Amino acid sequence: MRITRLIAGTVSAGLLGVTPLAIQAPAHADGQTYTPVVNVKLNISDSPYEAPYMAGGGFYVSGDITDPSGVEHPSGGQALLQVSTASNPTWTTIATDDSPGFLFFDGGFTFTENAQYKVVFTGSTAQGSWDDSYVAGESVAIAAPVTRKVKISNPKGTVLKGKITPGYGKSPIKVQKKVGKKWKKFRTFKTDKKGGFRFSLPAPSRGKWIWKVTVPGNKKYTAWTNAYTTYR
Repeated sequence: MRITRLIAGTVSAGLLGVTPLAIQAPAHADGQTYTPVVNVKLNISDSPYEAPYMAGGGFYVSGDITDPSGVEHPSGGQALLQVSTASNPTWTTIATDDSPGFLFFDGGFTFTENAQYKVVFTGSTAQGSWDDSYVAGESVAIAAPVTRKVKISNPKGTVLKGKITPGYGKSPIKVQKKVGKKWKKFRTFKTDKKGGFRFSLPAPSRGKWIWKVTVPGNKKYTAWTNAYTTYR
């Protein structure tokens, strides 16, 4: 009998920006004052590379700040990378960039729980008639759903074995079986006190069965789900 992994999550992270409050005609630096456009991208450095991300996975943030035409960049000011998490829903600065025309925040960041990220620009005052000024502005918030860290050893036969962290001792793992086009409840297993688990999924005498294994979510964590097949 054999068990194989079938699917994984499929939500992409994208390049997100804020629409300026007032659209002005494209111009070169000439002493004008602009509302900035703050473009931000969440770059994933550890699998999974698509949302939802897994606790402990690394990321960094990049982007730029421009005038409404997308041509010019501020010569001064400061950009603040901020986060709002499920357990602390207050925007908190976690990094700064003193050259905000082109943004790059790489502070060894890791996902810890469901969160949102944004960049706040403090504004910039023209250094002369050849320069432009920018009022303060910010990017749209980027949602970063995070699952618990689920580590599964290479399946042997129909056995699934692994560990779920953080803080998932004596907690449920829900298993559903695909019947026709619907998922029907099969059984709920529980982890041990350290979050470890080991259980078998039955296999048919002919053909294959498809299973959905789910670690339920809560306020801090998004549900983790993967599907597997068993066969003889």
